[in-house]
Amino acid sequence: MNNIPLKWAKNWLALPKQQYINGQWVEGNSGDSWAVTNPSNGEQLCSFVMADAQQVEACAVIANKSHEAGIWSKVNRSQRANMLRQIANLIRKHTEQLAILETLANGKLYTESMVDDIPTCADIFDYYAGWTDKYYGETCPVEDGFLNYTTKQPVGVCGLIAPWNFPLYQASLKIAPALAMGNTVIIKPSEYTPLTALYLMELIDQHLDFPAGVINLLLTDGQMANQLTVSDNVDKISFTGSTDIGRKIVQNSGASNLKATTLELGGKSPCIFFADTPDLPGAIDRAFNVMFSHKGEKCSEPTRFLIHDSIYDQVLETLIEKAEAIRCGDPLAEGIDQGPQCNRAQFDKIMSYIEIGKAEAKLVAGGHADIEGDNAKGYFIRPTIFSEVSQNARIAQEEIFGPVLCCTRFHSTEEAVQMANSTAFGLAAGIYTSDVSRAHRVAEQIDAGMLFVNRYGCYGLSSPFGGFKQSGWGKEMAIHSLSSYTKTKCVWVYYGE
Repeated sequence: MNNIPLKWAKNWLALPKQQYINGQWVEGNSGDSWAVTNPSNGEQLCSFVMADAQQVEACAVIANKSHEAGIWSKVNRSQRANMLRQIANLIRKHTEQLAILETLANGKLYTESMVDDIPTCADIFDYYAGWTDKYYGETCPVEDGFLNYTTKQPVGVCGLIAPWNFPLYQASLKIAPALAMGNTVIIKPSEYTPLTALYLMELIDQHLDFPAGVINLLLTDGQMANQLTVSDNVDKISFTGSTDIGRKIVQNSGASNLKATTLELGGKSPCIFFADTPDLPGAIDRAFNVMFSHKGEKCSEPTRFLIHDSIYDQVLETLIEKAEAIRCGDPLAEGIDQGPQCNRAQFDKIMSYIEIGKAEAKLVAGGHADIEGDNAKGYFIRPTIFSEVSQNARIAQEEIFGPVLCCTRFHSTEEAVQMANSTAFGLAAGIYTSDVSRAHRVAEQIDAGMLFVNRYGCYGLSSPFGGFKQSGWGKEMAIHSLSSYTKTKCVWVYYGE
């Protein structure tokens, strides 16, 4: 990791940080300054003056006028695709810079940013560039004397609210399909992790010729960004974050113009290990790594291991060994396995759930912060494992969003399915078994949007991502996301008998 562009990052962070509205860089007008800090040591990385609700609404008005003028939706589809591919190329050319900014603000390992996050962002823009001329309407079989057909039109102004756990990746999953379908966009990154979206916007502004008002970026907090969800100048909200905020967005949509919403919300995903789990050591290793990578700050991670009684002790012993071997520390340093939690609020939330868990279940690994020595000023938490967790325990029912794993034993397939479905969430689930019939049967019975059989955590841009129940509305990725960025118009033409 000798090529980390840390000096470049420090120079870039020292430059002014502003809003990008209507093709111009402008100062926020709230009067309130927000400091972006490094969760490894608490040091300030940069600051900016946040946009207030009035400036947010002004941005929405501009985006709406741009959309109504058709300055992007009427651009030739091949040209639109070429612009998206150019964004992909910009990301690839600046992968190291984007990766260091992601790690500095979020706390994830630099290798996680370099390998998992930033390269995929480029792939997302390439993928949706290919859809600009392939998502279209159809002719419908109706009675004689009529021609009936449908067209796909852009939905309008899209407010894209990205989270802090995968900042640029989640933003890209929203920006690319929205632009591919001809919409104008307002990007609102988390105030904790705005750096990569901001730097990408700078690259686009410097190197590409997007019409003014098509892509806008707001730097502000959730309270001010709430204006996007109530504005009559915004036609769609795509939000990734907590279920509580998702509910508020739905309420705000209903109280305003009934804007379309895509919600990618919380999870409490189970991973079921049956007695006949193939390659048990490999299965444990995979599930453990998916659970604890990115500091456990992932909505689809398997936070509940449901383990058959016959292999429970063996699995638990291996998990404890793995947890105790993890090294927490500076995510830019060699030999580090886990960085700090993204921010103080999340650190405090996780620690409070750990205390709850100590009263509900048996703590077998971790259970405390790792803030000694070089980690003294950071938000580091040891990988934590609870055993013998009741399915009714709060730590088994509520999303913690951190490195906290709940282990529960089961005796029958029916019991495992009942446990898997016992939460309000339904994002993902894993099944490990050598019995292919059981795998299909259990996959059918589990109420979750994504099922992983014999390898937890499989993702691809051509496969839909999204959950059931309180894990959200709609899908991201693949063709499935395009319907939420378009509206279908039906046309009847009468030509006589």
